Amino acid sequence: MPRTSVAAVARAQGAPVELVEILVPDPGPGEVVVRVQACGVCRTDLHYRDGLIGSDFPYLLGHEAAGIVAAVGDGVTEVAVGDYVILNWRAVCGRCRACRRGRPWYCFDTHHASGRMTIASGPDAGQALSPALGIGAFTEYTLVAAGQCTTVNPAAPPTVAGLVGCGLAAGLGAALNTAGVSRGDSVAVIGCGAVGGAAIAGARLAGATTVIAVSRSAHKLALATDLGATATVNSTESDVVQAVRTLTGGFGADIVIDAAGTPETWRQAFYARDLAGTVVLVGLPAPGARIPELPLGDVFGRGGALKASWYGDCLPSRDFPMFIDLYLQGRLPLDMFVSETIAPADLNAAFDRLAAGAVLRSVVTFD
Repeated sequence: MPRTSVAAVARAQGAPVELVEILVPDPGPGEVVVRVQACGVCRTDLHYRDGLIGSDFPYLLGHEAAGIVAAVGDGVTEVAVGDYVILNWRAVCGRCRACRRGRPWYCFDTHHASGRMTIASGPDAGQALSPALGIGAFTEYTLVAAGQCTTVNPAAPPTVAGLVGCGLAAGLGAALNTAGVSRGDSVAVIGCGAVGGAAIAGARLAGATTVIAVSRSAHKLALATDLGATATVNSTESDVVQAVRTLTGGFGADIVIDAAGTPETWRQAFYARDLAGTVVLVGLPAPGARIPELPLGDVFGRGGALKASWYGDCLPSRDFPMFIDLYLQGRLPLDMFVSETIAPADLNAAFDRLAAGAVLRSVVTFD
């Protein structure tokens, strides 16, 4: 029968998040109900709250989550009740042209649950909620498509595992999948939040010999060093392009990953790379952001590749279990990304700390 659950809801653009009781329906065909154990506070949720992504209020926020499968609908074979899963927002269809060509990480027809969670009581009772990124996990229970669940080793705590579902996958994948960092490469990462920090950890894991962290925050540069950066650049004190070139023998980095996603940082990434080097954009640009005027001759003359990284080009069924296994082997320091654990009632303050750059990740726990 349908479940009631306390959830964090953004009712209107820019308004504080409210905790309200919602109704979670039984899963339909191909759907799953998950009991959420932990969910990271990601900047994407802040964008939803502030109206920078869509306008389908009220939003049920939260998407970076791990938990236990509580119920499954008809035809579900991917997971079973009791499975420990990480949620993802790109359930692969298996039928589109990307999937048929053997590139499911580019799936062009990803899907979510068709059932709707609703407000349970009060004047808005029955109003359907829009789940952030098709998940909506700042709640005790959530309804998702079965393909949004990836089973992983339950030895990894949910506070860590959940972060793999979005920010850490994006950063790790930007380095390992999109950029294809390999042994001996020099890598610069601009922006050292959770995504940039994960890109640094991924570059180190792949065998890069020079890993340069670039940030405006001395605190985050210190964390980046712990994650594997071999050098740091404070962008408030140094010219980023010149500093990266100096640290790479005057040439520029083989790969520059822009985890900030602003016109300024993208331009820095373009000119801070070596000839025939690679730029990877993984930071989410603000609506309307444009690359500043760039001479076409420079695009041609510098060669190389300019790439955008969608979700780190990760295939959850392939990459999430691998990331968790690497963590359990002590080769991937995912614990370092958990700045604090909080209760759902502390979400608004956590959003403030995120906006101020004071944390990598706050994690809401429900157990």
